[in-house]
Amino acid sequence: MRLFVTGGCGFIGTNFVYHVLRERPDATILNFDALTYAGNRANLLPLEDEAAATLAAGREPRYRFVRGDIADPRAVDAALTEFKPDAVVNFAAETHVDRSIDDPAPFVTTNVLGTQTLLTLAREHQIPRFVHISTDEVYGSLGPEGRFTEHTPLAPNSPYSASKAGADLLVRAFHETYGLDTVTTRCSNNYGPYQFPEKLIPLMISRAQADAPLPVYGDGENVRDWIHVEDHCRGVLLALEEGRPGAVYNFGGAAEMQNLAVVRAILKELGKPESLISFVKDRPGHDRRYAMDFTLAGTELGYAPTLDFAAGIKATVAWYLEHADWVRSVESGEYRSFMDRWYGERT
Repeated sequence: MRLFVTGGCGFIGTNFVYHVLRERPDATILNFDALTYAGNRANLLPLEDEAAATLAAGREPRYRFVRGDIADPRAVDAALTEFKPDAVVNFAAETHVDRSIDDPAPFVTTNVLGTQTLLTLAREHQIPRFVHISTDEVYGSLGPEGRFTEHTPLAPNSPYSASKAGADLLVRAFHETYGLDTVTTRCSNNYGPYQFPEKLIPLMISRAQADAPLPVYGDGENVRDWIHVEDHCRGVLLALEEGRPGAVYNFGGAAEMQNLAVVRAILKELGKPESLISFVKDRPGHDRRYAMDFTLAGTELGYAPTLDFAAGIKATVAWYLEHADWVRSVESGEYRSFMDRWYGERT
């Protein structure tokens, strides 16, 4: 199985690459990533070192990295021509809602135009399967009851979610119009290793360790369904291998939590006082509640989350404490200059 994974140096992409190579011994991955601010090539440094040794021994490595932008058709075409994948798995995206409010343009370029470029070239290269990774945010906001299903109308409320909804509709159109074998996955809020520190859970861990104020939007009662990234990766692999052509699958963690409860759980794990919590002005267009109904994924793919939030947050806090050097390098930007030096000397 030869996989062309886009955005593999990001949070979920990194975990997916490790997951596939661990679970599928026959898999070979080409990681195509533009290395924007949230793409950290150092996440996968052990795989690059292993690949270099394998190549030196005259064998094809199981992992390769190519720097490229999914909105650049020449770069994508060259990589697909050389690698000849069995499937494209598209994680590449601008993802941070606050950044999309500040400037929507990069989100439209990467999430919409980039997805269109990938779809067009996947069709031209007759790639057997295209898996598109989306988000629960395309559905908008829920009231106090109910859950999103795959038939919930799309109603995005931020420039980020609007760009992802546009990408989802392009994927659907390429299946319906051209017969491209596509599968779309929509997932609730992820947490776990390698998440960029601007996101809620790693941000709160970092600030709590420094005894700094923990900014919580509004009243802190916005609800999210939290899923450990490893469960999400299992779901994506199931969708890749077992998904019905043209289908959309929701993945969730069965762990609805108010943001304030998540922050309190982190403080408790770190032994820090709740007096660090600081309520700040709410974010514009802040969706009140998300919750995912993943019955279809359970029925058709055999998906179910395996890690509950209590165990998952404990493991996540422990990972960040054990990888303090990684956190510091990301927060300072050193991870980018390190990789430029390291690979500039080796390639």
